[in-house]
Amino acid sequence: MKKSILTILAIIICASSGSMRAENIGVPAECEDVMLQAFYWDSYDLSKNTTKYGCTRWLYLVKDSAVLGEYFDLVWLPPCSQSTGGVGYYHVQLSNLTSDWGNRQGLNKLIASLHRRGTKVIGDIVINHRGSVNGWCSFVSDNFGTYGSYQLTSKHVCTYDECFTDSRSDWYNKPLSSRGGADTGTNDGGCRDLDHSSEYVQNWAKAYTQWMRNTVQFDGFRYDMTRGYSGEYLKMYNEASNPYFSVSECWAGIDEVVAHLKATNYSTLEFDFPLKENIKTAFVNGSYTKLKKSNTGTLSGRGLNRYAVTFIDNHDMFERPETDACNQEFPSCNANLSDATVKNQILQANAYILMMPGVPCVFWPHWKSYTEEIKELIALRKRAGIHSESVVTEEKANPKTYSGTIQGHKYKVVLRLGRSRSKEVPAGYELALEGGDRGDYTIFIETGTGVENVQRDKVQCTKVLRDGKLYIQVGEKTYDIMGRELTEAR
Repeated sequence: MKKSILTILAIIICASSGSMRAENIGVPAECEDVMLQAFYWDSYDLSKNTTKYGCTRWLYLVKDSAVLGEYFDLVWLPPCSQSTGGVGYYHVQLSNLTSDWGNRQGLNKLIASLHRRGTKVIGDIVINHRGSVNGWCSFVSDNFGTYGSYQLTSKHVCTYDECFTDSRSDWYNKPLSSRGGADTGTNDGGCRDLDHSSEYVQNWAKAYTQWMRNTVQFDGFRYDMTRGYSGEYLKMYNEASNPYFSVSECWAGIDEVVAHLKATNYSTLEFDFPLKENIKTAFVNGSYTKLKKSNTGTLSGRGLNRYAVTFIDNHDMFERPETDACNQEFPSCNANLSDATVKNQILQANAYILMMPGVPCVFWPHWKSYTEEIKELIALRKRAGIHSESVVTEEKANPKTYSGTIQGHKYKVVLRLGRSRSKEVPAGYELALEGGDRGDYTIFIETGTGVENVQRDKVQCTKVLRDGKLYIQVGEKTYDIMGRELTEAR
């Protein structure tokens, strides 16, 4: 755990992580952070049976903030502005923080509650497109306080947006003088695509990100649909607002993701969508060779671990059978998370991203369904000091299993995946976690971490193996390998 340095951990001397390189804006070097996506598509709506994973409106999350703050360094919240519908991705007024997730007072309370626990809050930035009212191209003004007021018009909409080309639109076939410049990315057919080559739009986006960062108190940003505008503009907005953490949603193949990253001059991280596809192939189809870091079809395979946010699923894909994106849900569309096989696949996938370089992003329904197992994985990652640029040494490729050694800031761990994996303890290591017959993962940590030689009140500890997990008995008390008392850990 990131902040509870308990009895055993308090007396363990950890290896120095060494000097850190200078950080890019929004891209922490050798980052040990773990992120949570604290919502899914309609998790604000209690009428849609979202209670099985818990409602994630602001005031509901406040109740969870103590445990979230204990395990997560970054919590990603959904778009917080007024929009034309739930979720918030088609906003109509960015400066109005009343949404289906709650009001500004509730948001302020949630951010403050997470900040008190040392957790940073990531805001969802939707600036590629804009929702309108009373017509296809009629916008509500934004007031960002000291950062200025802005009124977008048709002149800030891309030249060939649907509002100018669809005969049903009240702005159909308006003259070019009423339009903005060409789109610098791909089109969003549901809203008006904004022209980021416009200095006015640039100033609007800068003011918004500065207001979100400094007034609303978000620590960083997740930029929505960044395929919709050139990466140079994302760099511009980060330079204006100076976020601690930035991640881009460039939902595309590896070549386009890397090209977008280069266009930002490496001023953001990127969701590793190609790796997500490989994870599904590995754990659903049993082709573990897809997990190899030598696979150049992922950010890791291109030597770009530092810029990779790794994930298993997200709001666009999860339990949305009405959309094509549902076909990409892990492990399958509308999967039953209580099913033993599904649990096995999801826990293997979480073990993989939480032991690997990059910044892992845990998905809310997985966290709520398998809280204790994911807590243990996060605690072990923190224990070893695994970070975004950790070096991985892998064994020879095997379609049925995966085995790799990961170097953290403090210790190395060995991760083994697959039903037929070897369970033999490597020389110089000891068992840390095992998923069991259905979990299909085993993780070992270096010996010499201090656990095997710990004395407390001059009482020698002993090791106890229970349900495939290592515990430390010190007198009458029992601790897990992270140093938590058994009563707390269980």
